[in-house]
Amino acid sequence: MAVAEARSARAKGEVPVGALVVLGGKVIARAGNCPISSCDPSAHAEMLAIRRAAKKIGNYRLAGAEIFVTKEPCVMCAGAMAHARIKRLVYGCRDEKSGAAGSVFGITSSPSLNHTVDVKGGVMASECSRILKEFFRNKRKKTSKNFGGEMGSTGDLNPSGSRRGVGRKAPLKKSTVHKRQH
Repeated sequence: MAVAEARSARAKGEVPVGALVVLGGKVIARAGNCPISSCDPSAHAEMLAIRRAAKKIGNYRLAGAEIFVTKEPCVMCAGAMAHARIKRLVYGCRDEKSGAAGSVFGITSSPSLNHTVDVKGGVMASECSRILKEFFRNKRKKTSKNFGGEMGSTGDLNPSGSRRGVGRKAPLKKSTVHKRQH
């Protein structure tokens, strides 16, 4: 079901991530990513599913709930899971760049927080990863076709038409040390 939400998000031009919240063996909320269409950087699938689940049960604490997500959550989403007291997170593919359930950060298991989330990763990982890879491959093709003096629809190319340095810190340059003369 989370994969279906990811596909739905992809059809809308969003990064294909889907999530659903289960409580007592029943799906109580589901969502796909929509930060682009909603102009809301917090509109990740996990955040939306958690919000909908909380409204449905009338409590911001989702004790005993499980969340199923196609991709390992980011820091924001993992933090929301801890605050909502989600019991268990099950995700598809790892996020080696910003995953917060163990790949890069350990938010879900941090002893600094007053709640930890049980985590099971790698469920349907190949399919979840394939959906994301296809989405970004197609997006890069569209961007390179559209690049003709103007930025592509994603705006993720630098003025020279390459991706170098875009979205990343510039490489450190060796600084010249000036000695003070007395």
